Amino acid sequence: MKTKLRTFLLIPFFALLLFTSCQDEVTEITPPSEAEALTANSELTTFIGATAKMDGSKDNIIDKANCLSVELPVTVIANGLEITVDSPEDYKVIKAIFNEFDDDDDNLEIIFPITVILSDYTEVTIENRDALENLAKDCQGENEEDDDIECIDFKYPISFSVYNTQFQIIDVVTIESDRQLYLFIKRVKQGEVFASLNFPITMMLADGSTIEVNNNLELQNTIRDAKDTCDEDDDNNYNDDDFTQDRLEELLKTCPWVVYEVNRNQNSLTDIYLEYVMVFKEDGVVKVHKRGGDILTGTWSTRVTNDGVALKLEFDTLVDFTLEWFVYEIEYGRIKLYTEGGNKIILKKNCDIVVDITKERIENYLQECFWRVARLSINGTDNEKDYIGTPLKFFPNNEVKIRVNGEFVIGTYQVLVRNVGFILQIDLEGRPDLKLEWLVTFLEPGLIKLENANNKMVLERHCPDVDDDLKFIDAALVAGTWEVAKYQVGDINKTENYAMYTMDFLISGRLKVTDPNNGIIAGSWLAYRKEGLYLGMLFENIAPFNVLTHRWKIVAITANRIELKDFSATGTVESILILEKKI
Repeated sequence: MKTKLRTFLLIPFFALLLFTSCQDEVTEITPPSEAEALTANSELTTFIGATAKMDGSKDNIIDKANCLSVELPVTVIANGLEITVDSPEDYKVIKAIFNEFDDDDDNLEIIFPITVILSDYTEVTIENRDALENLAKDCQGENEEDDDIECIDFKYPISFSVYNTQFQIIDVVTIESDRQLYLFIKRVKQGEVFASLNFPITMMLADGSTIEVNNNLELQNTIRDAKDTCDEDDDNNYNDDDFTQDRLEELLKTCPWVVYEVNRNQNSLTDIYLEYVMVFKEDGVVKVHKRGGDILTGTWSTRVTNDGVALKLEFDTLVDFTLEWFVYEIEYGRIKLYTEGGNKIILKKNCDIVVDITKERIENYLQECFWRVARLSINGTDNEKDYIGTPLKFFPNNEVKIRVNGEFVIGTYQVLVRNVGFILQIDLEGRPDLKLEWLVTFLEPGLIKLENANNKMVLERHCPDVDDDLKFIDAALVAGTWEVAKYQVGDINKTENYAMYTMDFLISGRLKVTDPNNGIIAGSWLAYRKEGLYLGMLFENIAPFNVLTHRWKIVAITANRIELKDFSATGTVESILILEKKI
């Protein structure tokens, strides 16, 4: 979003520059430095090619070959059951069939002919099993080292500037996929093109995080540092049936693990154990932190079995976890455990979670930045809509303020220590749904979860002063007045309902709407980040603006225009709201 915002602001400048260049018919070109240009035999060029190389290990459960991949769809027969594999998700279906019985011989037949894609993206038609095995004979060894890099990827699109021998730009090539990148780098290695990457670019790591890279040296170091940091899964199973004992133990000890799902004897116990936190220690001790802070201590150990690596948990009181569990699936940040009889545990890694909760730590987190009420359920009724645009601020003197219509309502708070855990006590006049004692059930630097009886609240940290995108949005909104240029619900355009209204986004957080008869509709607003950028707006219950009370996803913004959308749970657009600055 940051790049997009800056691009919008620079459009007029580049338009003027382009116009001037056309007038003078002169284009000044800055030759690339030696560090910027990719050379045929450089380490960086090799790294880029290896990162873009086709990874054939994802479908090894079908072809048992790391250097090729079967083009989908393909029909197979797994233990007698015919399956049409349309997507990589269907590899899980084969795995589930193979795991159904422990004492059978797993067998997979492929219905030929098929098309396979080699590591250089060449496509070959294969007519029978012998032809497939002959083609794959050089890459069938399990977990053997190969020269592709799977632990880091490019986020597309990226582009290259292509130069002639006089260092003049003759073309800009946009790359949209690994295949395009691999074939382009192949031309660089063969000396057919002389090119440099256009920065910045974004790299994606195996754990889902991203890194912005701004020059060749950063890119080379980033790939070098990341290329051996993950399990490339170059085996003949799907998702690490044979994950080694040592790697499992090291993974368990890296960070706390949050309980995401629990089944015992085919009964779901997730509601009981959700968000329990497990910490695996070096000495074979495992500590389970219950919601509210109670700690249960047990032991853990691993061993290698015919079914893979097993994790044994033993507790005196936590009987639903006391069992020897087999590793069903390991993904980055997630482990799935199972035993026969409908027993399953899913754990998610969270390195940010705080397991050693103290009164002082809770107070310190509360006093950092503002806090949004992201969720509030009172006696089963969702009340968080009443807090759109109304963040809380906790101060060191036990004073708490909540911003309503741009004005702060002042109250008090305390963090108390009770037998059940740590309690956040809030007392705010006019806010009875917050004026409760809340048990702290989950704590990490940007997230606090609270509950009591039938009530739940989630607070998310809001720090606009350190976010360049939010500072841009805030500055744009408070500069001038706005009007509704478009409001559409589904296929129905309702823009005419907002003719002649103007909207003022005040720096205090107050939102003031002036109607055609000079009346005022009051509200609050807050731009914030949550896996994207959002604009929360809360209006009085007065038509037609009351229906605009919502947390809107910001999809585009300039200094004079902001496009907002409301998405359904399935990702479809339900409403579109476009605001334009009044000239």
